[in-house]
Amino acid sequence: MTESVQAALEQDRVDSHLNPPASYDLADHPVPTGREEVWRFTPLKRLRGILDGEAGTSAPQWSTELPAGVTLSEIPAEQAVALGELAPNERPAALAAARAETALLLDVPAEAVVAEPVVLRLDGKSVEDLLWGRLVVRVGAHAEVTIVLVHTGSARYSAIQTFVVGDGAKVNVLTLQDWADDAVHLGRDAIRVGRDAYVKHTSISFGGDVVRMHANVEYDGPGGEAELLGLYFADAGQHLEHRLFADHNAPKTKSNVIYKGALQGQKAHTVWIGNVLIRKVAEGIETYEENRNLILTDGTQCDSVPNLEIETGEIAGAGHASATARFDDEQLFYLRSRGVSEKEAQRLVVHGFFNDLIRKVGIPSIEVKLLETVEAELARNVLKEEA
Repeated sequence: MTESVQAALEQDRVDSHLNPPASYDLADHPVPTGREEVWRFTPLKRLRGILDGEAGTSAPQWSTELPAGVTLSEIPAEQAVALGELAPNERPAALAAARAETALLLDVPAEAVVAEPVVLRLDGKSVEDLLWGRLVVRVGAHAEVTIVLVHTGSARYSAIQTFVVGDGAKVNVLTLQDWADDAVHLGRDAIRVGRDAYVKHTSISFGGDVVRMHANVEYDGPGGEAELLGLYFADAGQHLEHRLFADHNAPKTKSNVIYKGALQGQKAHTVWIGNVLIRKVAEGIETYEENRNLILTDGTQCDSVPNLEIETGEIAGAGHASATARFDDEQLFYLRSRGVSEKEAQRLVVHGFFNDLIRKVGIPSIEVKLLETVEAELARNVLKEEA
């Protein structure tokens, strides 16, 4: 017993209880029952059979805006692994790797400074369509690029996506889930941050019946920095779930997580699970994770669980925060006392709640769209005129 305990203490790599071991073998990712910690919040019966792993009805069809020097090509599955794809750590991603016949490679050359955003759009045609996606994004050393992935229309879509970011590169990634009301989307974005590289990853979810997004970060060397941002707005009956895992497996690395969400309408449900693992070797790291939720109406459910797993005390800083609340009565009173109507006061509070996060996106056209979408979401319920 003493020897086994000592061996465990001496391990350099300990798997997180909230991030199962990575494997391409489907046998290592059995069909969940809902009792597992990583699946207990997800409405499995509403996933429309994605977890059964049937063959796809067709391959995802992307429309693209590719600036000069950036290429998108189809590659064999084996090449995706060779390029550094992070192996799947959950069943949907493992199924996507197994069922997608080929992978896509988005390639940004080393030292390229790409002024215009790289845009990939997936527009689903029907919820009867089952799509398996596999994408590898390779960003060369010291390159600078912004990448936008937009999901619209209707489909059942499960994807494994890996961003391999070279040393000293600066990358801004944004994924927008703006599906039709019946769509189901299970996505895993894995990011490998190179030495002294900086990655901003923003996940935004508005549409869909069930959306479950999982962002993973690990580091290829010291000095890497990851900023993980998220915004979501759930309406009646929607389930929007976001999971984060920052694996500090190198010293002097940084991660900063800020996710904000709002809920309105009966049975609107949001889930945010944040997890940071600081390994023994990760001395001198800095990390902070924060989740804020604003409940706009009765009948909603919000689950928010921040976690820290720390294996070394030699860190620069680590912390987390989570808060879920209704409208701030003092803010509303202040606005009402100055002649602002109740609905307009509520609108201003919601915009103020999201505004600082939206300004961090760093893509002007997307920031404008997000403000417009927040306004449209409010019009569905909070600002809806009484009959």
